[in-house]
Amino acid sequence: MDCPVCDNAMITLELEDVEIDYCVGCGGIWLDAGELELLLKDASQAKELLESFEVDKQSREKARKCPICFKKMYKVSVGQGDSRVLIDKCRKNDGLWFDKGELKDILTKAKLDKESKIQKILSGMFGTEEE
Repeated sequence: MDCPVCDNAMITLELEDVEIDYCVGCGGIWLDAGELELLLKDASQAKELLESFEVDKQSREKARKCPICFKKMYKVSVGQGDSRVLIDKCRKNDGLWFDKGELKDILTKAKLDKESKIQKILSGMFGTEEE
């Protein structure tokens, strides 16, 4: 699978039954449908987060193509005000694209990872303390 940002081939990382596709070029992360639920280990939290996404029709960011279906993805806003993060969501629900640091920002600002479980999983995948 190629990165929707820089077209580099992405690598698949797996830890604790969670697979993510990672671009070593730009540091972006692709989560296939269902992988967010696995990361959060709580279907209700995942549903709450997914339902909070709002399509941002005002975004001036260039639309990216889904690495699975190749259709232009929606720009979706997560959070509000200063804590707002803009990510990419496949129109056909194939998955979510997070630019470098966006997944961590969303989880921290939404207070969905209070015990830093996801941060520990990502640190284990990348061998670092930061995503």
